[in-house]
Amino acid sequence: MDYLPLFARLNNRAVLLVGGGDIALRKARLLLDAGAQLTVVAPSLHEELTELLVGHTYIPARFQAEHLHQHMLVVAATDDDQVNADVAEAANIANVWVNVVDDPERSSFIFPSIIDRSPIMVAVSSGGKAPVLVRMLRERLEALLPKHLGALAELSGEWRNKIKQKLNDITSRRRFWEKAFASPQLATLLETEQHEAAEQWMSEQLNAEDYAGGEIVLVGAGPGDAGLLTLKGLQQIQQAEVVLYDQLVSPEVMNLVRRDAERISVGKKAGAHSVPQHEINELLLSHARAGKRVVRLKGGDPFMFGRGAEELQAARAEGIPFSVVPGITAAAGATAYAGIPLTHRDSAQSAVFITGHCKQGGEEPDWAALAASNQTLVIYMGLIGSPTITERLIAHGRRPETPVALIERGTTARQRVLRGTLQQLPELAKDAQSPSLIVVGEVASLADTLSWFGGDTATGKEHLINLA
Repeated sequence: MDYLPLFARLNNRAVLLVGGGDIALRKARLLLDAGAQLTVVAPSLHEELTELLVGHTYIPARFQAEHLHQHMLVVAATDDDQVNADVAEAANIANVWVNVVDDPERSSFIFPSIIDRSPIMVAVSSGGKAPVLVRMLRERLEALLPKHLGALAELSGEWRNKIKQKLNDITSRRRFWEKAFASPQLATLLETEQHEAAEQWMSEQLNAEDYAGGEIVLVGAGPGDAGLLTLKGLQQIQQAEVVLYDQLVSPEVMNLVRRDAERISVGKKAGAHSVPQHEINELLLSHARAGKRVVRLKGGDPFMFGRGAEELQAARAEGIPFSVVPGITAAAGATAYAGIPLTHRDSAQSAVFITGHCKQGGEEPDWAALAASNQTLVIYMGLIGSPTITERLIAHGRRPETPVALIERGTTARQRVLRGTLQQLPELAKDAQSPSLIVVGEVASLADTLSWFGGDTATGKEHLINLA
């Protein structure tokens, strides 16, 4: 271990900053944010630094060793190497902590890269060896750590004694806090700054006697590429105790699920419904009643041609809290990866999404509207019904030569794009595997020039099969 990570309390402590330019300005902001009582030594000051130092001390001089007197630490932030060396030497003699900016060899402490969710603080450092790598790590951690984390920590501090008084044993308190910290409902209240409602939620959970405290979160897994899973979706599947997932959720996304979570496949494929919907609903409810954090993980977006609404209606009827994390739907993700824009001002001023698998006994769609030109028609679950779809669209005026594309396993390394015309759609569908998305419209021909994903690689190949 090259450095021992420490968090220093600088509130109203005397800190010396040597330098008055841009470098010193950046360090001054950081030190003032931490509450330091700042003294700056420099022949001249940056204009913004002058404004920041109201209520603090400025000494218009070149650094002298006596300036260190009664300061707990010093930062050398000048572009003069000799001055920085003088500060480091004087600090070492006086046994004062010193940081020389961008010079770890002369420093007794360094500034890490900081993720601030006060009072939660995360610091990352490479000891000055890989600052670009540290910056990249910080960016990833910034994305992973929710913005409401600080508010959640403040809330827990306010309720800590109340929880200890109400719950006598450590196990009960631990379970309460785990539930609170993982609750999507509480997170939403804090994210939207509904502090009174958050306090009410805490009170209700603490005083609840007959409800075990489970919750259901409906999460969209996106079209397949794990990189398209939303940040909030990732957070939820890593906090889940039980995950019910569909056939369309890719293995890459499943690999991100919390390792010790119970995983239940309720996958559905055309012609092979492995778990009836009423049984899926009961599985969700039973695990939530048992106090579990339950994620219902669905391919694409959970409200796009899925039965997520029905599942949440069942939760509502039982009084079980729920929330929804949207996902990138296949129509947006797969077409983008295939180089097919959903709209184009020259040929498609609108896009229509339909399902090729309707409820039995349901009404026929408005084929005349679906066959209109200058629009893109995106069909989910349409492989089996492709002969009927083709016949209806042509009968209602869509040209047989209209470009079509079938996108198989879109956004994954196994993506394949089959291209042809509307009259060739049934033949294309015979060669396609589920899951596939059908795109009908002039924009489908743009895959010839805008295709970017895949190509010959060691892991997969994109196939443009053109039957036109």
